[in-house]
Amino acid sequence: MKIHAAAAEMLGGPPLPFYAPFILAKRSLPTDSVFMDKISSEKRSSNMAQVKGRNTKPEILVRSLLHKMGYRFRLYVKKLPGNPDIVLPRYKTVIFVHGCFWHGHEDCKRATIPVTRTEFWLAKIKGNEERDKRNIVALENLGYRCLTIWQCEMKDIEALKQRLVVFFSK
Repeated sequence: MKIHAAAAEMLGGPPLPFYAPFILAKRSLPTDSVFMDKISSEKRSSNMAQVKGRNTKPEILVRSLLHKMGYRFRLYVKKLPGNPDIVLPRYKTVIFVHGCFWHGHEDCKRATIPVTRTEFWLAKIKGNEERDKRNIVALENLGYRCLTIWQCEMKDIEALKQRLVVFFSK
């Protein structure tokens, strides 16, 4: 309970209950916060190293859906700005499949900022968002249509399929 008492003292309030880290996750804390990660830094580093940037499950799901719908595409075309996840040259269209956390999906429960190193994560995610916007503008200037599909949209495959049908019918 020492950690929670110290956090309460920092925030200027009474001692906090055991579930305080969940409440405090939505508040901004100083970077020298007293909260510690539940696992060692070596294990956390190993976990983060396993996070893939290509061929993720959401990407594979979208590609499979597109293929079943009869669309043919290219993957990770390096000549285009942002190295899009999926490129449909015939339709001059690119599709980005974004993880809600990494790309800061607004109003999504998966896009919560970690309690530890909050400033680092805010800067990192903001940088990702700005880069995404720059890449989309550059692609649109080249005449490409851009579609962003979020990780949280994978829950409802039929709705995702309908979204793709509507997008390609325009």
